[in-house]
Amino acid sequence: MQEWALILGGSGGMGLAAAKKLAEKGFRLFIVHRDRRARLKLVLPEFEALRQQGHELISLNENALLEDGIQKILQEMEARIPKQSIKIYLHAIAMGNVKPLYRPDDGPVLSSEDLLQTIHAMGVSFFEWARLLIDHGFFAPKARILGLTSEGSRLVGKGYAAVGSAKAVLENLCRYMAVELAPLGITTNLLNAGVTDTPALRMIPGADKYLQKAAERNPSGRLTTPEDVANVISLFTQNESDWINGAVIRVDGGEQIAGWSEAP
Repeated sequence: MQEWALILGGSGGMGLAAAKKLAEKGFRLFIVHRDRRARLKLVLPEFEALRQQGHELISLNENALLEDGIQKILQEMEARIPKQSIKIYLHAIAMGNVKPLYRPDDGPVLSSEDLLQTIHAMGVSFFEWARLLIDHGFFAPKARILGLTSEGSRLVGKGYAAVGSAKAVLENLCRYMAVELAPLGITTNLLNAGVTDTPALRMIPGADKYLQKAAERNPSGRLTTPEDVANVISLFTQNESDWINGAVIRVDGGEQIAGWSEAP
């Protein structure tokens, strides 16, 4: 049986790069994305190019976070994906509120609703979809669950409180899922990418300066690319990765350990 990869958030950045890499490895792709009409003009040609190359790709522009969208996605999966065939489940949803907790003027600040929506989108839904795939019998033997975290799970960045909180939840869920799903033959791991120029990152205030500083900080002298992350994701398609479980793997060329590389 040919193996499938399910990618939530696969229309850009790391999700799309992973889709391309997994297609090269022979995976059939089921991509869920949520894009407005203007961005679809960029996204759909990317999907069509993969199909023209002979890769099987099913894409749905649905909200994987709301019940109505979830049911539509599951119905499509039931109709088109064989049971016990999803080897890779990648959670790459990037939907968060980028606002400060407090500011002295009348500008926008993070609300409780903003915070909860972000934690659900980028944290809780990672687990929710894993359980749905288990309950519906989609996971293949030795399946891999993969998610994307960031340095913001433990460090403070401007306007990053909601996303950082979501990433912290994601990392804790990864640990519990790794332990509780191991008896099912499923491993759960996260990739902690270096600063990467993606549409999601461009939403952060001062993104250009942030990208410049990250490139200067990185000992390799450049930013992490989506393709760097996709290359590591592809390693999890190999049997040699069977014993990696519950890990947060940095994919950053040494960026996150370079903070004290120069004497003060």
